[in-house]
Order: sequence, then structure tokens, then C-alpha cells
Amino acid sequence: MQIVPKTGLKGLAENWQSDLLAAISVSLVALPLGLGIALACGIQPMAGVWSAVVGGIVTTFYRGSFVGINGPSAGIIAVILASVSAMDDGSGHAVNYVLAAVVVSGAVQVLLGLLKLGRLADVFHPTVIRGILAAIGIVIFAKQIHMALGTELNSEKIIDDLIGVVKHIGDINPFVAAISLLGLFLLIFHSRISYKVFHVLPAPIWVLLLSVPLVYAFNFFQAHDIDFLGKSFSVGPDLLISIPPNPLDSIMYPDFSKIGTVAFWTSVLSMTMVSSIDSLASSKAVDKLDPYKRKTDLNKDLVGVGLSTMLSGAIGGLPVVTAIVRSTVNVHNHAKTKWSNFYHGILLLLFIFILAPFIQQVPLAALAILLVYTGFKLASPKVFKQVYRQGPEQLVFFVGTLIITIFTDLLIGIFCGLLLVLLVHFLLAKAGPVDFMKLIFKSGTNLFIKKDGSYLLRVKGVANFLGTLKMNRYLDEIQVGSKVKIDFSSACLVDLSVLESVHDFKRLHEKNGGKVDIQGLEQHVSSVPHQLAMKILNTNSMRKLTPREVRLKEWAFECGWNYHQAPVPDQYLESFYFFKMRPIEYKSNCIYGNDHGMAWEISDVTFDEGAYLALERYKITLEVIKLPFEVPKFTIEKKGLMDKYLILAEHKDIDYVLYSEFSNDFKVRVEDQDQMRSFLSEPLQKLIEGSEIHHIESNGEAILIFNDHLGLADMGEYQKMVRFSEELRGLLK
Repeated sequence: MQIVPKTGLKGLAENWQSDLLAAISVSLVALPLGLGIALACGIQPMAGVWSAVVGGIVTTFYRGSFVGINGPSAGIIAVILASVSAMDDGSGHAVNYVLAAVVVSGAVQVLLGLLKLGRLADVFHPTVIRGILAAIGIVIFAKQIHMALGTELNSEKIIDDLIGVVKHIGDINPFVAAISLLGLFLLIFHSRISYKVFHVLPAPIWVLLLSVPLVYAFNFFQAHDIDFLGKSFSVGPDLLISIPPNPLDSIMYPDFSKIGTVAFWTSVLSMTMVSSIDSLASSKAVDKLDPYKRKTDLNKDLVGVGLSTMLSGAIGGLPVVTAIVRSTVNVHNHAKTKWSNFYHGILLLLFIFILAPFIQQVPLAALAILLVYTGFKLASPKVFKQVYRQGPEQLVFFVGTLIITIFTDLLIGIFCGLLLVLLVHFLLAKAGPVDFMKLIFKSGTNLFIKKDGSYLLRVKGVANFLGTLKMNRYLDEIQVGSKVKIDFSSACLVDLSVLESVHDFKRLHEKNGGKVDIQGLEQHVSSVPHQLAMKILNTNSMRKLTPREVRLKEWAFECGWNYHQAPVPDQYLESFYFFKMRPIEYKSNCIYGNDHGMAWEISDVTFDEGAYLALERYKITLEVIKLPFEVPKFTIEKKGLMDKYLILAEHKDIDYVLYSEFSNDFKVRVEDQDQMRSFLSEPLQKLIEGSEIHHIESNGEAILIFNDHLGLADMGEYQKMVRFSEELRGLLK
């Protein structure tokens, strides 16, 4: 059984090494992002760093999250830009007015948390939130692309900024653009470079480090012109980051003289809404990545980020949120407790005093390309594809929210996006306005406790985002470890927001020893096979099998195996180390059988790596063999070329230690080295060494295998996997 890390000072003593190592990676990502986010907000760069420092040091002592990282977020850029513009009265104090709004916004968040209103974030439809984030991404891209290219354009309309990229293509400064292109190359290919030395530092730090030699080569320290292809281009100190030699001199103070104006309170409302939704949504996403499946106290977290936001604004910093990218880095670097957030704040404080002279040599273009890349990822074609995979109706919500937000503002975008979702649900429910509202708020959905102590949650009517608060309240009443049946057979429409809450509950409840049975959805139809796709009652249609699925089905029939095409969830895979930080969306195309008591299954599994901005979605074909006897817990992975000769910064994980008594071509981690020695016979070792299998893992009662191919296996790869599996089962018998 997995040991959950202790909390408080006991957790500090137990896990300080893992948390500190994770914090080093996080702080190296946070430093350039903090500087870049502040510059994109139109505020001096140290504002972002102060926000991250306060978010790390202060929030740690009052927070509901376990492994989240607090600091500034790209999501707030559009709000700050709009606030600075709205409160600019020509006095030069616009930024100070905005800092006052930041302080008040933090106070409102504290109040919301104390009133237990953290769950209000559930009312905002997930796809609408993604549309808002995509719109923010476009704003960031449009505002920063000109700084990255060395062109000058800062119009009031985002569309004009985007069109200006094409119009001013002849004005691109090649010496600025060269820095941006180098940075973009590093950001795109950092994870794909096989030389492990490049992975000692995160990509954003490499962008900053490798930009400095170009600053010296083009002599940005002295204002002058450089001729290139018959044209003259200006370079100089104005293209470098400007921070004082003593970082404390960058501290600014809020000015509350605008507190009686509409612009001030509009800014407060926008900041509170966007930062609260961003933070709470990120906290829920981080819970899915946490290998120990701990649950964030959202109300406590809201109070924590609110207090930090108040202090951050008081010293010239930005609003503090739970930052999803840095949190993902934290989890993937094996952080165990909240103290990694504290360490990251302390390290940032040290960095800004030690590295101030170096930061002054970093070009603005290096930070701009970080933000351009961030903005692109928020609104990339991949995001549109991911939304569409959840259903064409979700794409309508997403694009509608995005367009409205771009042409108006964030507040209007959020509310119009929600109205668009509600309108589509109204049309699909085929009920009058009054009846439609009754189907939402007076549907008869209720929770029952049976005589045997199990629970029945019967969902009726229209189960959409407006009913998630009531739904989650029922789910919170269910005792840990109990049996639960959730029946949707009487629901005429089940929205993505409700399905997301139910599946999150199922994952966590079963992790804690309970059992959740979701029924009634087989009577519904959806436009796509995604498990979170909106479901509508009373239709009979089946998706046609693809040619690959037809071949798999025929092959399974010829071999006497079973085949099941429809996508289904699989909580069992989360018992394997590989999937502890990779949420599983669903599995499909399952071929399964039984060999002398060993139940085996080959399936296509769709899973996530990270979340939101850090999200990558993969499909992979893998096999699980469930054994009638215990085996050691281990992971065996083939090494890359540099892994054979270069081992950097390996540290002991709480569950596994490195095992060296195996081929040098593989990296092996085990829980018990003595058990592994007796299990790993010579024939078994030869089988593994001679195979094309990339990853073999045991959770103690089953073995997981797949090859080095992030994608669905073709028939040839399928057959190789089957042959390896048959030989493996033969040896294990």
C-alpha cells in the first residue's frame, strides 16, 4: 500500500530532500516566467518575481493544496493590461492604482474563502473557462509578438495587433528576431533533445542563458545602428531588462485614491473572478496529477491565495494564484509536500539578489518569446482538437466564448459563454423556458442511503453546470470507503461539467477504498465516444468501426479472444507507477483472454501528461497481465543513448530505489532488491533484453508492458506484443 507523506513539520523532516530538489527545478522555471508575465502586464519586471516569492513563502503557511505552486499566472495578464488602461488618468500613477485593486481583490478572495464559497468555481463551465484561457493566450501572443520581432505596434484592438504582424513584416529587426528564434527553437525542441545535459536546466532558463551571448555579439549595451541587407536597425540598452541593482528598490506601493470609481471596482471584480477561477481550476487539476490523490481544500486555498495577493499587491506584486505549469513541474520532479512551494519562494529570493547583474543583461525579446510560446499553447490548434474530441457542441462553446472575449472583455466573455452553453442545453432539452429551469433546479435529483449502508445518487432532469453545486454537495455527504451507485437513467441531458465531477469523485473515492458504479448512461447518446462528452437520452446509434478496429475484432475472433471496442474508464491502471501522475481518460479496443489463471488484456489507452497549459494527451497500446501470485514491485525502462553513460541528479524516490544488477541498456527501479534478484531469472532477463518492449512494470499483482511508441500499435506491433506476452506468461507459469 502506498504511504501518503505526512503533513506539517513531520512532512518537512521526512521529505525535505525530495521537496528541495523539486523546488530547484520549479524556481528555475518561475524566475523567467515571473519576469515575463510582469513585463507583459505593462509593469516593471520585478513585480512578477515578488508575486512568486510571496506566493511561495507566505501561501505555504495557509493553503489547502499539497503540491501546488503559487505565484503569478499568465491568465491575469489581460486583466492587468485592461486595468492599467482603465485607470490611467495621466498622472503616471496608473500602476499604483492597479496595485490597490490587487490588494482589495485579495481581501475579497479571503472573504469568499471564509464564507466557504470556493465551490462557486464549479458553476463556471469547464469549456467556457478553456475558451477564456484561449482568448487570454491570443491577447498575450498579440501583445508580445511585436516585442519578440523588434517591431513597434501597440493598438487598442487585439485584431489590429495580429494584423500588424503581417503589415510590419518588413520592419522586423533581425537582431532582435534572432534572439527570439533561438528561444523558440529551445522551447520547442528542449524535450526532444536526447543529450541529457540539456535537461539539467528547464527550457526557459536555457532561453535566457543562450540569449546573453547574442546581446554581447550585437552589443546591446550601447545604442547604435547595425546595417543588414541594405537597411539600418537600431539596438541598445532599451532592449534589455531593466531592474535596479538592489531588487528592494523595485518595491512599489498601492494608491487607493481611485477606490470610489467604477473603473477601480470593475478591475477588482475582474481580478477576483479570473484569478479565483484560474487558481481553483488549477488546484483541481493538480489533484489529478498528485500520485497520492490528495484533495485540495478549495476554501482554505482561496483564503491562502487571497492573503498572499494582499501582501503581494502591497509591495508592488501581481495577484497570486496556483500556477498549473509550475505545479506540474513540481509533481513531475517528485515533490511530496507543501514545503516545496516554500523552498521555491526562498530560492527565488536568493536568485534575484545573486543574479540581478545577469538579469540586467537579458534581452526583452527572450522574455517576450517565452510569453509568445505560452500564449500560443493556450490557443494552439491542439487545444481546439482536444475540445472537439469532447464533442462538436463543446467546440461551439469554446469558440463562441473565445470570440466574444476577444471583441469585448473577460467578464462579458465569461457570462456570454455561460449563456451560450445554457442556450444549447435549452434547445437540446426540447422543453419550454419554465420547464427547462425546473428540470435543472427542481429535477428531483436526490441521494439515498440504503439499509446496507451503500448510497444511491439518482440524477434526474437536466444535469448541467448550474446543478454542479448541488451535485457536489451530495457527493461530499458520501462516507469514505462506501459503495455508491450513481444512476443517470432519468436524466434527459448530462453535461460535461457534471460528468467531470462524477468521474473525479469516482477516481478519488475508489482510491480511498470505496466502490462507485455509474449506471444509466448506456441509454444515452453522445456525438463522440469521449467519456466526458455531453449525453442526451433516448437515441439508438452506433459508431462505425474503423478499418483498424475491424482487423482487431476479426483477429481476436480468429484467435478465440474477446474484443470490446467502446471506450470505458480504467481506474486499475492508476495502481502502476507510470500512471500515478498521468490521468487516464479512457481505454478502448480491448482484446482480452485468460491463460492458466493469468488474465491478460491489450488495449488502447488515452492519458494526459500534465494539465491545462501543461497538458499533453497521448494514446498508447499496452498490455496488462494480472497474476494469481505476488511478484516484486518494479519498473524496467530502456535507456536512451546518453542514459548509458551519463547519470545526473538521480535521487531516491519514496517508493523505489535504483537496481543495478541488470543490463546496462535498461534503467531498473525496485521496491525490494532481494525479491527482485529471486524473481529475475536468467531466461526472463534474456527475454526482456532481446525484446522491443520499452517499459515493463509490476504493481505487485500485475505486469504492465508497452513499447517505445507513443501512438497506437499497428498489427505488426500488436503481434510482437502478443508474442512477448505469451513467452513472458510461459516463463512466469
